[in-house]
Amino acid sequence: MINVCFAGITGWTAPPIVSAIDRAEDLVLTAGVSRSAAGSALADAVGSSGGGSVHDSVAAALQAASVDVLVDFTSAAAVRANVLTAVRAGVHVVVGSSGLTASDYAEIDWLAHEHSVGVIAAGNFSVMAAVLRHAATMAAEHLNHWEIIDYAGDTKPDVPSGTSRELAETLGAIRAPEPAVPLGDLHGPVEARGTEVAGSRIHSIRLPSFVVTTEIVFAGPGERLVMRHDPGTDPDPYVAGTLLAVRRVNERVGVRRGLDSLLFGHRDQR
Repeated sequence: MINVCFAGITGWTAPPIVSAIDRAEDLVLTAGVSRSAAGSALADAVGSSGGGSVHDSVAAALQAASVDVLVDFTSAAAVRANVLTAVRAGVHVVVGSSGLTASDYAEIDWLAHEHSVGVIAAGNFSVMAAVLRHAATMAAEHLNHWEIIDYAGDTKPDVPSGTSRELAETLGAIRAPEPAVPLGDLHGPVEARGTEVAGSRIHSIRLPSFVVTTEIVFAGPGERLVMRHDPGTDPDPYVAGTLLAVRRVNERVGVRRGLDSLLFGHRDQR
């Protein structure tokens, strides 16, 4: 049996994942983390049958309950401290929150090796999003020009999204795209060309009605290839990938990036 603590238990992503954990024969929710519901039983806060309680911090949850895996769907402001706390306690971590940088992952990877735990981090735990990332890596081996468009709702303050940043870092491990128009040749503010992550240009759009849509455009003379993952307005697409990560996070010490590292054995990014 795998004991799970869910950080962000009252958040948007939690309900279908909590329900799936409750239905699983090999998983049990032993604790949750949420400042707004701290002190409540999981049954009262989120209707879970796990029998544990909700705590105001990851540290408090790990002290109060038996936990094998921390699942973090919190925020860019909280995720780094949560992950470091869990790793130092010898707890495996599944990271669904955005906001961690490449240097953060390098630090987490070093600490995970020191404490012999596994960390799986994905900007998006949707299987379809993982397929897009895998397909994009294959395209990048043969195509020279690409840019990424990162769409999210007007309540998401971190830019770029974890999904688009993760995609750019994955492609950067293969090679950098050739710039179609060098920044030095531009007339006007360079901010109009977005930001650069691992060699890829990313353009972040924040508007109502979007969740986290990721689009990558490959282009060459006379043709274009557009790949786009466009999720709906509920978190159901993230359930299967999250549970897969929970079950397999203990297979390898250190950080693995992206759900495709489990689905396709793709090269890890740290």
